[in-house]
Amino acid sequence: MIEELLDANALPDWFAYPADFLELFHSGMLDLGPWQILAGNWLRVRHDGLKKRFPARSLVPFARRLDNDDIACWEQGNPDRVCVVHDFSAPGWERRAEFDSFAAWRHAAEAEADQFDGAP
Repeated sequence: MIEELLDANALPDWFAYPADFLELFHSGMLDLGPWQILAGNWLRVRHDGLKKRFPARSLVPFARRLDNDDIACWEQGNPDRVCVVHDFSAPGWERRAEFDSFAAWRHAAEAEADQFDGAP
């Protein structure tokens, strides 16, 4: 299943997948309410698209929000931190949220999942 992630040829040299992300990925738990962990072709399409739409940023996406165009990513400069960008927005307007770590993002995503799954 690891082949469903970006390989060394696609990943920037500053980045390695965090252990807690790999643990979640290997567990198969790829849906967290409104968030879906990206894998395979969808991951590659989003990665290539972000490079084209936001050329001033070096982003490694890992999840997309199903009810809008938000993408959770790691970014060069502080690869432990997770940033959420609104894909397809104009450069400079894409910033939506930041989390200190993947664990902090996951905690927020799981809280959103509880609300999302319970929505009428």
